[in-house]
Amino acid sequence: MKLENRTLYFGDNLDILREKFPSESIDLVYLDPPFNSKKCYNVIFKDNESQTHAFDDTWSGFDPIKIKIIKDELILKQENTNISNIVSGFESILGEKSGMFIYLINMTQRLLELHRVLKPTGSIYLHCDSTASHYLKIIMDIIFGSENFRNEIIWFYPSMSAAKKSFPAKHDNIFFYSKSNTYTFNGDSVREPYDQQTIDRYKGDVIFPGGYKAKMNELGRLPYDVWQIPPIRNVSKEKLGWQTQKPEKLLERIIKASSNPGDIVLDPFCGCGTTVAVAERLGRQWIGIDIATISIDIMKDRLLKQSPKIEIKIDGLPKDLEGAIKLAESDKYNFQNWIIILLNAKHAPNKTKEKFKGKDYGIDGIIRYSEINDKFKTEYKNLIISVKGGGTGSKDIRDLRGVIEREKSSGGIFVTLHEPTKDMLKEAVQTGTYKYQNKDYPKLQICLVEDLLNGIMPKIPDSKEEPDNYKKAERKEVEKRKQKSLFE
Repeated sequence: MKLENRTLYFGDNLDILREKFPSESIDLVYLDPPFNSKKCYNVIFKDNESQTHAFDDTWSGFDPIKIKIIKDELILKQENTNISNIVSGFESILGEKSGMFIYLINMTQRLLELHRVLKPTGSIYLHCDSTASHYLKIIMDIIFGSENFRNEIIWFYPSMSAAKKSFPAKHDNIFFYSKSNTYTFNGDSVREPYDQQTIDRYKGDVIFPGGYKAKMNELGRLPYDVWQIPPIRNVSKEKLGWQTQKPEKLLERIIKASSNPGDIVLDPFCGCGTTVAVAERLGRQWIGIDIATISIDIMKDRLLKQSPKIEIKIDGLPKDLEGAIKLAESDKYNFQNWIIILLNAKHAPNKTKEKFKGKDYGIDGIIRYSEINDKFKTEYKNLIISVKGGGTGSKDIRDLRGVIEREKSSGGIFVTLHEPTKDMLKEAVQTGTYKYQNKDYPKLQICLVEDLLNGIMPKIPDSKEEPDNYKKAERKEVEKRKQKSLFE
């Protein structure tokens, strides 16, 4: 197994960690996993009106067979008997079918793997909230050792609240553990200025109880374990539309404190890529993992806007028809998003999980192009994209034709995994053509996924507008450095 810098992995991080990552290969892990919030999260696109499903944070209704497999692995096959004991205890207290128990056993599997891949000198920061922090702290103590617990950091983000019968919840918990007693901690790199009251009170030497003297550090004080860092708000320059996005300042402090330039940083729940973007800017090597195709696309877009000259490796997205079929069967949301990305198109408005057919039935994506009309004015026109991962028939073609007519679009593209029938081809041909610059284009094209994978694209006007789906974070200066290899 060999890791490569600047790699984004698509897929289940448990499988990827087990199959791709050698032991003791990572210097710093930051993870911001689902919190068991019982919510579905979406990506809000640049126009502030469109959104698509990103990920679920719901843990009920799991396959009982899968739960048994995970339980057997953690209870019967673990050398660390404390893991077996705590999992059995959680099951007894919470119940095998409870969402919290399922969440905790899934997290335990992944934390065990993260312990394996972390170097002896490495550190891990687990970001969570009060929903499950009390359970996760016990699991972390067992896996990493209570003696290696360094801090519970409170990220405090004050804001307005509608709470009436409880105190407003305005903080997250971040558990900081090292793997051993020898670990990287660059306190001087994250020091803050002393406040004026402290400066006035302790001019010169600071005298502690017992007569111990110390001078104020000229670089400032170490941050306390309560960090008041503003969250991402609607007006934030960093805002990308990812609903659980964390501010760069938060990751900057963690990465500066617990890694050195050239070290390898891993985020196994990478989301919109804040960790890898900050790691790149600070001269660290990085690897990100996420289970959403939309996440991989957002991260790639973000990184290339920040650092246009870097090369990013994408691992795990389908490379052949077999892989495409597997993705379609396992996750239709990721399959459709992946096709829209392959076509370099815009995602359809409001493709949330609750309304997965979208605001308009049959619209999975849109390709926009421009044309100069008879009055020498620019007109913008659309091509509708419909994606089917299962069985198809001539009715699907008629449905898309109806959507094209209703939306007054120039045409449509029907993407399918399977060869179209003769009736489907006949329906498509009968839909007719549209003109662009005195050239005829098929009004309804049937496009095979296998063709897309082989670089055969549908016929599209050359004035196609490049999609700018994602909001652009403020560009920040990238620190200059000498790059080391992963295993130098």
